[in-house]
Amino acid sequence: MHLLSPRPAHRGATPARTACLRAVAGVGVAATVAGLATAGGLVTAGPAAAAPVEAATVEAATVEAAATEPASRFTLAVLPDTQFYSRYAESEFERPDRYGDGNNPFAAQTEWLAEHADELRIPFVTHLGDVVDQVNQEGEWRTADAAMQTLDDADLPYSVLAGNHDVRNSSSNHYDDQYDLAREPFLRWFGPDRAAEQSTYGGSDPTGMNQYHVFEAEGQQFMVLALSWRASDATLRWADEVMAQHPTVPVILTSHDIIGIQDDGVSPQETGYGLRLWDQLIKGNDQIFMTLNGHFHGATQLVKQNDAGHAVTQVLMDYQMAYEGGNGYLGLFEFDLTNDTISAQTASPWVVAKPQEKLTSYDQAFLEGPNEQFTLDIDFSERFAGFNPGFTAGSADEPSLTQAARDILLDGFVSPDPVTTELPGSTADYPQVEGTLAHWRMNGLRGVVAQGGVIRDVEGNNRNNLMRVPISRSGSPTAQLRDVNFSQEAHPYSSDGAAVCFSNASKQTDRYSYLTTRADAPVNLAALENGYTIETFLQIDESWTQSDNAWMKAIVRSGNRSQIGVPQTRWDWTASPVALGLSNLKEFQWTEVPIDTAKGDRTSWSGEIMVDTWAHVALVNDPATATTTMYVDGAPVLRNASNTVGHGLDDAMPWIFGADWVDDQATNGWNGCIGETRVVDHPIGRDEWLTARADIEGLTVTSPAVDTTTSPAVTATGTGTPGATVTVTAGITRTVVVGKDGTWRAALGTLRPGTYELTAQQSLGERSADPVSVPFRVAR
Repeated sequence: MHLLSPRPAHRGATPARTACLRAVAGVGVAATVAGLATAGGLVTAGPAAAAPVEAATVEAATVEAAATEPASRFTLAVLPDTQFYSRYAESEFERPDRYGDGNNPFAAQTEWLAEHADELRIPFVTHLGDVVDQVNQEGEWRTADAAMQTLDDADLPYSVLAGNHDVRNSSSNHYDDQYDLAREPFLRWFGPDRAAEQSTYGGSDPTGMNQYHVFEAEGQQFMVLALSWRASDATLRWADEVMAQHPTVPVILTSHDIIGIQDDGVSPQETGYGLRLWDQLIKGNDQIFMTLNGHFHGATQLVKQNDAGHAVTQVLMDYQMAYEGGNGYLGLFEFDLTNDTISAQTASPWVVAKPQEKLTSYDQAFLEGPNEQFTLDIDFSERFAGFNPGFTAGSADEPSLTQAARDILLDGFVSPDPVTTELPGSTADYPQVEGTLAHWRMNGLRGVVAQGGVIRDVEGNNRNNLMRVPISRSGSPTAQLRDVNFSQEAHPYSSDGAAVCFSNASKQTDRYSYLTTRADAPVNLAALENGYTIETFLQIDESWTQSDNAWMKAIVRSGNRSQIGVPQTRWDWTASPVALGLSNLKEFQWTEVPIDTAKGDRTSWSGEIMVDTWAHVALVNDPATATTTMYVDGAPVLRNASNTVGHGLDDAMPWIFGADWVDDQATNGWNGCIGETRVVDHPIGRDEWLTARADIEGLTVTSPAVDTTTSPAVTATGTGTPGATVTVTAGITRTVVVGKDGTWRAALGTLRPGTYELTAQQSLGERSADPVSVPFRVAR
């Protein structure tokens, strides 16, 4: 075995729960999916290498009707990335002032599964990796151990695999047969010895990092094949052998990285490693009918066709970058063998356990967005016929387990209103906020950013414009003109729809380029004593490496801390007073010196950020609480700055985009893109952020007035949302744009005498408000 050092002894086991689901031995089930479709979820065909699957959507009425009748059913429970629960259990979640019960989301998940396993007919739980966040932190492993021990004590079997945060070297080309196994903490805490305690355990590969389980449910067997981070060729051969030894058993493959998600937060995206698994393991093994993975932040699914011509459904589920590091969300997959469906829902036992007064708009018992609640149509007997022609459903005696889970979680729970948003209708579709000091936008700009090229402050103060610093003055001996370009790719919720991108940045070759405000820019002098909201959209280039780009900076208020009264520190004493960048672990870091510079550095940190993915970052400083909160895609991060108000300044030093400023010179360039960025001189809520939409419901018509008589030459006027279009119809149709002052005017020409009804409708691109009607008369 590969338990290289003993983990702490388990607590005494409690009496085992009834194992009625696992007690049925029967005909094995094979794994291939021949007819998968979705109701309420997204199915996307794979690339040319994988033939698209024709999938008929399940009629909602049919699904609902079938769900009310008893059927042969069981639930597979899925635990996506728990890393932040393990990391922040003691410092955040279990603090007495937080929720008062001393619990954490990881523990809440496993306690709930253990308590309700019989009701929900759960034969097995599978963890998708990233058990912890920092592999060498013993306390995180202890938290994870305690949470999973709850399942041990309840005799509820499970699989665990290592994610990139669970191994000591997670580089993409470092495979499990290259690990120093004697030093891998994962093997100490969740190696083969612990796995062997599960009644479903089948075995592990020679490294001990990978394992398989066979569980029984409804008279059939299913395999969960759990592959840890970067399975080697040898491990894939082992996986082949395992399936060959169980030729009639359908297989659910779990691994940390199989599919990713696009910037829209909905559509699937293939990954290099996932394609490796597809080519070398999945497509040639018809038994694999489903894959489950985490790692990439969000939820999506992809259906591909294997070599046997059958569908394989790939599901991504990971909520670590959501509120509270995932807010306790787990997956519940109901297999209905009678009605040939798999119904998935995303639920949080942690949310419903919170005190009512602590709930926020993020605290929903169930997530019901795209790919968070869906039904797959799968004819099990047809899908498995090639390797298990005798597959049949069990006795039809279970009510809807999906509904049972909802009944359990929603019993007594009063849900707050959820957070909602929508895609922008046009470049003007954002809330304009009083107190905006600067708002830099790039729409309409294309190509290479010239030396001296400008990005305008659309608030109208040209002195706040950003300018590309000429290479000869940048301080970089290796910078090139084409290192900075405008791009029309942007975060989908940025109405600007454009960005400025910095490429080829490298600490090792001292290559960087940057933009700066003018020396006399008014925004340079803003100390933000009434607090602030700074928003931006960031993307890390996929070429990011730790050696070239660790601690790179995107947005900086330049200067030198050592010159403004900051107490001397070992690190960053000569750095800029304020900066937003990325750590060596790909975490967003916001570091600021407040107005009271003697307080020194205040920081906020996100979790790991995915490369080649857009993120909206909002930094909100509230003087009432003296805190600066970082929000990433709307969710507050767990580690935020306290005892801080405003910014300590080094005279009128400029703002910098695209590089850091240390020791009175530029350095360490941003390797990625920066979208529109706005600075507001007070804290604002998310309903006024750049990801919110402009209010287009407030259109007014001031003339002609209701039921009045006007001259034949009719001009309609009114007020609306600046930048919106107003379509006015009264005999003829005119479309005008609301001015910056919020007024509009449409000349309708000369109308014949009579009675008319004017309709005016305000729009921002594809978004339109309800029309306003005004009856009026034209004099003879």
